[in-house]
Amino acid sequence: MIRSELVQKIANENSDLRLEEVEKIVDVFFDSIVDQLAAGGRVELRGFGAFSTRSRDSRTGRNPRTGAPVAVKAKNVPYFKPGKEMRERLND
Repeated sequence: MIRSELVQKIANENSDLRLEEVEKIVDVFFDSIVDQLAAGGRVELRGFGAFSTRSRDSRTGRNPRTGAPVAVKAKNVPYFKPGKEMRERLND
């Protein structure tokens, strides 16, 4: 499912909301998660899962075309851990 399909599904299930309102809600939801992660925080949605970040150390990578070594800087990457309810529904 892509973002536009999600917006359309929410709009179809909530006929009292205009499509523009649903788009705004979805934007605010995702922006809030990204803002919290960017600030070094964690976002937990009970039954769904938890979003957090993990640190990756700097390392030496390889250019796949030439094989030449390339310095890769340290960075934070997003991480998602599914909740218990999600794992149970996926494995029923």
